[in-house]
Amino acid sequence: MLEQSDVRSSFYADIFAGIRDEASARGQSHATIYAENLDLARFRDPQYEGSLVEHFRTKYADHPIGVIVAIGVDSLRFLQRSKATLWHDVPVVFGFVPDQPETRALLSPDTTGTFANVTLAQMIAAARAAAPDLTRIVLVGEAWKDPAIFGHWKDEMPEAGVDLAVTDLSGVNMQELRRRVAALPAQSAIIYSAIYSDGEGTFYSPAHALELVAQTANRPIVIASETFLGRGAIGGFLLLPGVIGHDAGRQAMRVLAGEPVPNIPLSAGDNVRPIFDWRQLQRWQVAESGLPQGSEIRFRTPTIVEQYRWQSLTAVAIILIQALLITGMLYERQRRHLAEIEARSRMSELAHLNRRATAGEMTASIAHELNQPLAAILSNAEAAESLLKRPSPDLAEIGEILLDIRRDDERASGVIKHLRSLLKKGEFEAELIDINDTVRDVFQFLAVQALVRGVKLETDLAGTVLHVWGDRIELEQVVLNLAMNAMDAAEQQPKERRRVIGRTEPGNGKSVVVSVVDFGQGIPAERLARVFDPFFTTKEQGMGVGLSIARTIVEMHRGRIWADQRPGGGAVFFVSLPLASADKGRTK
Repeated sequence: MLEQSDVRSSFYADIFAGIRDEASARGQSHATIYAENLDLARFRDPQYEGSLVEHFRTKYADHPIGVIVAIGVDSLRFLQRSKATLWHDVPVVFGFVPDQPETRALLSPDTTGTFANVTLAQMIAAARAAAPDLTRIVLVGEAWKDPAIFGHWKDEMPEAGVDLAVTDLSGVNMQELRRRVAALPAQSAIIYSAIYSDGEGTFYSPAHALELVAQTANRPIVIASETFLGRGAIGGFLLLPGVIGHDAGRQAMRVLAGEPVPNIPLSAGDNVRPIFDWRQLQRWQVAESGLPQGSEIRFRTPTIVEQYRWQSLTAVAIILIQALLITGMLYERQRRHLAEIEARSRMSELAHLNRRATAGEMTASIAHELNQPLAAILSNAEAAESLLKRPSPDLAEIGEILLDIRRDDERASGVIKHLRSLLKKGEFEAELIDINDTVRDVFQFLAVQALVRGVKLETDLAGTVLHVWGDRIELEQVVLNLAMNAMDAAEQQPKERRRVIGRTEPGNGKSVVVSVVDFGQGIPAERLARVFDPFFTTKEQGMGVGLSIARTIVEMHRGRIWADQRPGGGAVFFVSLPLASADKGRTK
């Protein structure tokens, strides 16, 4: 392997690594690879070249060579002059050589390889991306003057850079060059090939020379080698030494495997690609959208997501799971809300049916209660009619009769009104209610029914007003159901035990407790927990829905209902409801 420059440079080191990798990959790991750096960029004296020929002839006199890999144009030139003396019958594979007439003239019949071309048009395209308002290019470097390396750029200039001014700073010593690139005009860009010396006896590696230029340059620098990236240049269409090495290595291994060179044609290769330095793009405020198509960006500062990929993916997964859970919960909440509305509607209908059934049971007592005021009205009307027929009717007495008629009419009207409200079917309507009035009205409504059954109704109401928020009709139904059940339990008892008491009292300062007490046989302990279950009943003719409806209504009023045994016999049903003063969040 003959390298035209120094094998220690990163560019040629990458080429060598590519060749070595191909040897290992193709089962030729046992092959011996000799690497010779000709260093012709710094030593061009004919006597130096003659010393190299003598050195190689002695060194490899007893070491047969199967294939020569020539890297760079200078290596091909060396072989053109010395191959007949050193390795006249050894095939040659080249790399890092542009496809130009001057370089094809260097190829012998036993030579093959892959060309590597970076055109001036590509360099100018990169320069226009770095400076969209470009009017001038500044050429820096020595390599572009060599006709066999980048010298073809001069031939391409009239067409590729027809609208551009050109400033040639090649051959300027490093000190002067650094001063000049620090004061370049706006709308210009630097095109760098390679600098090997400052013209005053100081030699550089091209990558180190680029760093010195970039330190003072006031305009972006376009380059042509991947190994120059990251040294202050913005990027460009870059030669890829690793790809060049792999191409040369594959062809060399084919030769070593016995394949004739004519069967391995010359190829263009895919060893030049647009690559840019993200840090320099930011420095010169170059938009990625303005770069050549297919450009690769390197040295990009990773985002938080890129730095913590797995943590970010985990966080995103958790957020998505939470979003799904929240969506599911909202969906279930909506379904539950609709189900509650539906259940409320069904409960309201069932409660209405329960009230109608209760009213049906009370038909006789209601009729009796209506008959009394109606009979009194009829009697008083007949008496008034008789008085009016007298020559001198007693108006005062007639006035008292009319008051009695009015009172009895209001009594009958109240019974009918209460019955209508009991049978009313409507939506839940919350209002401020004195629970004392609720218990009192229900017990008065049941007075005739209790009289028919021979049951005594009593009330023991709190001395203070106990306000709750609720639906008046529904709360009356709760008390009505409890009182009816209590009368059922007391009806078959001895006369002294046929009593039902309705009480109200403050709870713990935040609630009011309504209790309905009977003196019947009580409820067996094992059934206390089930008395509020739907369709559970101890009555022969009972449906088992009254207490279940009562519990539903109480719970919808944010209250609680329970039953207990009464000491001495009988049962007590309790209802606890929030006081209005402790329930400020509730609205009508």
